[in-house]
Amino acid sequence: MSHKPTLRPLSAFIASAMIIGLPAVATANEPELSQSEVLTGLENPWDMAFLPDGTMFYTERCLGLSVRLPDGVVEHLLGMEGTEEYAITADDLVCEGQAGMNGVAIDPDFDENRTVYVYSASTMSEPRTNRVLRMTVNSEFTEVSDRTDIVEDIPYKPAATDHPFGDAGAHNGGRIRFSPEDGYLYVTTGDNHNSEIPQSPELIGGKVLRIDRDGEAAEGNEPPEGFDPRIYTYGHRNVQGITFHPSTGQPIVTEHGPWHSDEINALVNGGNSGWDPKPNMAGRGDCPDDYCGYEPNQTEGMDPKERAAYMPVTDFETYPDAMQPAWKNDGLSQGISSAEFLVGEQWGDWDGRLIVGFMGIGFGGTPVGQRINLIDIAEDGLSVNDVTELPVPMGAARFRSIVLGPEGDLYMAVDEGSIYRITPE
Repeated sequence: MSHKPTLRPLSAFIASAMIIGLPAVATANEPELSQSEVLTGLENPWDMAFLPDGTMFYTERCLGLSVRLPDGVVEHLLGMEGTEEYAITADDLVCEGQAGMNGVAIDPDFDENRTVYVYSASTMSEPRTNRVLRMTVNSEFTEVSDRTDIVEDIPYKPAATDHPFGDAGAHNGGRIRFSPEDGYLYVTTGDNHNSEIPQSPELIGGKVLRIDRDGEAAEGNEPPEGFDPRIYTYGHRNVQGITFHPSTGQPIVTEHGPWHSDEINALVNGGNSGWDPKPNMAGRGDCPDDYCGYEPNQTEGMDPKERAAYMPVTDFETYPDAMQPAWKNDGLSQGISSAEFLVGEQWGDWDGRLIVGFMGIGFGGTPVGQRINLIDIAEDGLSVNDVTELPVPMGAARFRSIVLGPEGDLYMAVDEGSIYRITPE
């Protein structure tokens, strides 16, 4: 690692003074929303995590980890290969395709141990992998140290293949969250356009991991016999959102669909999500580069229901005991991303609702769908009672990360380069 000064100008990151109001809609107990721009001029902001005083750690996929202090000062902590203006750079951390520095989480005992975690692609091993890094933040929030890679073997797509979005680094997962219920760290991973990964007992891509703060399997994990003990659920395609039900603590994930059927799933310990894109099974023949994930007619539009029948996200015929999705996005794939629950009386009728972001994918004549959905999910996680669109002031955007701040406001990171604060009035 090399040390470099923090020179990046703060002017690009000053919160905007403009507050935009929206009228109340539908019922008297739904809040009006106002918006402020917390940070702008960012490069692909990917995730955020908060301390109780409002200190916000955030990642930029191809730059690194930074922190915004309550007074608005920004410190750049850990930069990736080729970056400047960070206190420390790590030349093994790389950005390619969907991979780079993705999720960030704060240790529940941060006041005592000052520890943060990030999910990042790394060249430290060959082939390269994704890793979960644990680091210590100094008291001034100007540097990180004591890097320990607590997970070193999350698969990474090493080369381009003949698929949509087929570049290296694809289907990379990357969201990390501590459960307030059990205190363990949950890690979401992707299938890398590799048909062997999702159902593999040994490869930890296409999985949700549940681990302790040293990267060891959480006590009580129940994967099938012969599976890596860190695995909490398996058979996933590309999970980029995870949150926890405010009443039951059940983990809820959002999962990208293959030209159809983005899904919301309530996880069951040891459960199979039912994704298996291997060729020459379930009525399929050969597929490009041995991956059927976009078949049939992977680069052409067709009826989503027909495509879903051929290559289901949750294959109940092959895996009849697979976890039941709570919701399937009307059969469309529109780039579902982060998820969070609204909590607090300030949200009125929306208190306890699940919100999910969509980055937007228009394919074969389907609507792009950039939006935030407000979802009344059943307490058992097996169905939804109602789905509406949250009327966010900034309008359509590629909503990458959604996080509830310590004061109960909602923070949204968009690929276009900003982090917004949405306040219920």
